[in-house]
Amino acid sequence: MAMEITQFLLAAQSADANVRNEAEANLRQLQQQNLPVFLLSLSVELANNDKPAESRRLAGIVLKNSLDAKDASTKETLVQQWMAIDISFKSQIKDLVLRTLGSPVPEARHTSAQVIAKIASIEIPQKQWPDLIQSLLNNVTQPESHAVVKQATLETLGYVCEEISHEDLVQDEVNAVLTAVVQGMNLAEHSVEVRLAATRALYNALDFAQTNFQNEMERNYIMKMVCETAKAKEVEIRQASFECLVSIASTYYEVLEPYMQTLFELTSNAVKGDEEAVALQAIEFWSSICDEEIELQEFDTPETGDSSPPHSHFIEKAQSSLVPMLLETLLKQEEDQDQDDSIWNISMAGGTCLCLVARTVGNEIIPLVMPFVEENIVKPDWHRREAATYAFCSILEGPTVEKLAPLVQAGLEFLLNAMKDENNHVKDTTAWTLSRIFELLHCPSSGFSVITSPENLQRILAVLLESIKDAPNVAEKVCGAIYYLAQGYEDAGPSSSLLTPYLTSIITELLRTADRTDGGDSKLRSSAYETLNEVVRCSNIAETSKIIAELIPAIMSRLSQTLELQIVSTEDREKQGDLQAALCGVLQVIIQKFSSSDDTKSVILQAADQIMLLFLRVFACRSSTVHEEAMLAIGALAYATGPEFAKYMPEFFQYLQMGLQNSEEYQVCSITVGVVGDICRALDDKILPFCDGIMTLLLTDLSSSQLHRSVKPPIFSCFGDIALAIGEHFEKYVPHALQMMQDAAKACAHLDVDDEELMDYGNQLRRSIFEAYSGILQGFKNAKAEVMMPYAQHLLQFIELVFRDRQRDESVTKAAVAVMGDLADALGPNTKILFKDCSFCAEFLGECLQSDDEQLKETAGVSSEISGFLLIHILWYRKLLQCLRDESVMKAAVAVMGDLADALGPNTKILFKDCSFCAEFLGECLQSDDEQLKETAGWTQGMIGRVMVS
Repeated sequence: MAMEITQFLLAAQSADANVRNEAEANLRQLQQQNLPVFLLSLSVELANNDKPAESRRLAGIVLKNSLDAKDASTKETLVQQWMAIDISFKSQIKDLVLRTLGSPVPEARHTSAQVIAKIASIEIPQKQWPDLIQSLLNNVTQPESHAVVKQATLETLGYVCEEISHEDLVQDEVNAVLTAVVQGMNLAEHSVEVRLAATRALYNALDFAQTNFQNEMERNYIMKMVCETAKAKEVEIRQASFECLVSIASTYYEVLEPYMQTLFELTSNAVKGDEEAVALQAIEFWSSICDEEIELQEFDTPETGDSSPPHSHFIEKAQSSLVPMLLETLLKQEEDQDQDDSIWNISMAGGTCLCLVARTVGNEIIPLVMPFVEENIVKPDWHRREAATYAFCSILEGPTVEKLAPLVQAGLEFLLNAMKDENNHVKDTTAWTLSRIFELLHCPSSGFSVITSPENLQRILAVLLESIKDAPNVAEKVCGAIYYLAQGYEDAGPSSSLLTPYLTSIITELLRTADRTDGGDSKLRSSAYETLNEVVRCSNIAETSKIIAELIPAIMSRLSQTLELQIVSTEDREKQGDLQAALCGVLQVIIQKFSSSDDTKSVILQAADQIMLLFLRVFACRSSTVHEEAMLAIGALAYATGPEFAKYMPEFFQYLQMGLQNSEEYQVCSITVGVVGDICRALDDKILPFCDGIMTLLLTDLSSSQLHRSVKPPIFSCFGDIALAIGEHFEKYVPHALQMMQDAAKACAHLDVDDEELMDYGNQLRRSIFEAYSGILQGFKNAKAEVMMPYAQHLLQFIELVFRDRQRDESVTKAAVAVMGDLADALGPNTKILFKDCSFCAEFLGECLQSDDEQLKETAGVSSEISGFLLIHILWYRKLLQCLRDESVMKAAVAVMGDLADALGPNTKILFKDCSFCAEFLGECLQSDDEQLKETAGWTQGMIGRVMVS
């Protein structure tokens, strides 16, 4: 039944684009016409040893890509397609890919292993393909199995373990897999290829070994095999074994105590004398231990009140030997490592680990590192000077400020002088060290800074502004130093003025640096513009407005010049886009800075027409790189100009539409949704002429299976912004928008709470749905509030669902409580019946009013007052008052009872007649020690008395 597709597969790899495109089109057509036969044909091609290696390779790739995709929605579609295929086809495909594990062609075996794992990822969680694990184990354990079969099967087991959860296998299967894998690592019995495959498979299977690691005998056996393999003759096997140890350090930290002496010896020997690939993993082992212990220290804070998991203090016990070993790695620099940020070598790994050790042991690191720094910082050999500087920088985070301050202040002048060192590496690391010093130890607003005087600051800036002219890699680090230097003066009160005299010089040098043509790939230009943004953002606007105002035409001129660049290649287009994005980013920060004060907003209003014209011309370049930054800048401009932004909408609207339709570049779409909200807040009902188009696109985006899910929460929030802006005119969108919100609310209940990423997404989604409801309810509050009555019951059910979730995020809680108040406020007496049967409301509000979060308490208090005013005669509010006993709430409740009697007069007679609890409540308040509460209760009692008499 399979088709002959060899020629199509070979043609799809042709150097001739026409031949290649035609073949790819033919393959797509075959796939669309009959997917089961197409997939079977691919597996036949992959399994056939008589077919060309090229066609088999592509057949495997296409087969694998037909089962899995990076995009979640596409992956779900592929899974559903596979599940829908008839079992007879699937059985043939699975038999063929299993058979391919014995192919003499390594690439065919490798691809087949990946395909098997992809099928397993779909079927094993569904309790299908029950004999897969046993079939693979038979390949490994049967004496007659050829070495290539064992190697390919172990590789497959590793991939399968990577794809599925440990919960998908029963413990007997886990035991059998681990036994087969660990035995495959045995030096005496197997070839190098089999042992390497087994060691790599163990790495992927370690998550499955939780039960086994709790058993001392089994744990000892696994650790024994891993440690023996770490001493194998073959570099690749040693590297794979150390990768296993890194994973074990993270996963099974609590059981490592008996093995630590052996592990220190293994890692120490590897770091000192093994190949770099192995040594890097040995260092990574200690970095992982640090990560675990840092997390344990954070967990074991008094605020949590939780019992801490076991903390073995491995780093503290090993530091006297570990730190000297790491310091030695710093001397193994590569000649060009300062030119490429992507380089990762022993020196950099050692420095990173040293930084983690400092965070783990705190002050204890100082006496272990400072002798090395002092001994080497002035040595003739640049390797030693650079290593000493790197070591000093690596311990800046961890020790207390009190311990570090004297060292840094004593060494600061030395570091400034070192910016003139003859060696580029030393200058690079020194600039980075200064950057870290200003990041960690320069915060005048908190009362401490290593910059102790205006003269000190003048000296520092003189060195930095001179050094920014140095080699691109040094200049980039200097930009970082200026960035954190400026950031330290944000919200620093009088100290923020210290930077003002130097602002013109700083801006001038940063612009000059951004214009340099020798930056190459060092990211110098982007660093210069990012630093310029931070300098503007953190400046004292009252003192620097004239200086920053002069920056506006300079940046606009640069942006205008980019529109005239000659574009002859894709690279030219990318460079133009990157530069435009950076300049739009600077304008955004300037607009936000001037808009933050009424005294300076006029500067932006005067330049708004020219700025907007430039942004529109930038959009016309059709670059997604720029689209994001330009959109953000326009959002800032909308906020600054307010209702005046309406004049730009007719021309801008086409680009707003483009952004909302850009589902492929979902970040652009997401930012555009946010800008719609900004514009709604700026224009209010002036946005109305554009709402049909906007709402149509937003609803289309929500319905799209192609759009990344992260865009959907902002869309719901945007519904609220639109409804607030246009009020009763939102009515025509309600049926479609509310249906989408209800569907999303239902979806929240089915998200996997064990998946941290999904849980975060669920919290974002729920919060945004509540924000949408709040905006819509507030929009209808003064007219047509009854439109929302049919949806109120569903909203309360959703709130209750959130209330019952003990893992809900605090931001979701705030949004839920706020919408309860909005519901009562908007629908008024109509909510009486709704709230009557919702006893959870009282519990929810009570819980929030007892929170330590002041903002949450305030929100809950407002919601309580609104709901209480309307429903005070209903039993749930009585329960609320009884459960709280919070004096501020009692005062508010007593006052609102009086307000109710005063406002409604004789109409409240019947209400109070049936509320015997009112007398009890007033009696309790009148006996309170709080004079203000007694006075309020007395006033209320009198008011109710007059009503009842009348």
